[in-house]
Amino acid sequence: MAQRVERAAVYPGTFDPFTNGHLSIVRRGLEVFDRVVVAVAMDSGKNPLFSLEERVDMIRETFRGQHRVEVEGFSGLLVDYVPGKGANTILRGLRAVSDFEYEFQMALMNRKIKPSIHTVFMMTDYRWLYISSTIIKDVARLGGSIEGLVPENILHRVRRRMDERRAVTGEPARP
Repeated sequence: MAQRVERAAVYPGTFDPFTNGHLSIVRRGLEVFDRVVVAVAMDSGKNPLFSLEERVDMIRETFRGQHRVEVEGFSGLLVDYVPGKGANTILRGLRAVSDFEYEFQMALMNRKIKPSIHTVFMMTDYRWLYISSTIIKDVARLGGSIEGLVPENILHRVRRRMDERRAVTGEPARP
């Protein structure tokens, strides 16, 4: 009888911060794959709220004790990173048609560069359709509640970082 091959997927992103939408994709990905590697991108072209190390630490804390989830930072081309993790699949979450257009382009480019790497798209849970890391940061920066939109350990880190920024800029604390 043939030995079963582990099915692993790499779920890449900036994750600044990691949201409950991201969490949902990882949990649902584990229903399809034996292992999911959350690959936190260093080279995103964005201005992150948290350093790469902070983002990796927060996500690791979120998945503490879940041995089927690995979390690490990476840089460079994703298609070069994926095989090193024992995977041939990129897992991507989609919220809307606009996400699909961008993700479809990226999937085709990745396939052009390395045809052995596949991309699997997973629709986000309807509860998280409207959130993104950018929206989470904007709401938190303006003093709104992000409770229930990010894992609890990350909620406290976002609040603390916003308080630190307000202290530096002299901006008054939000209610």
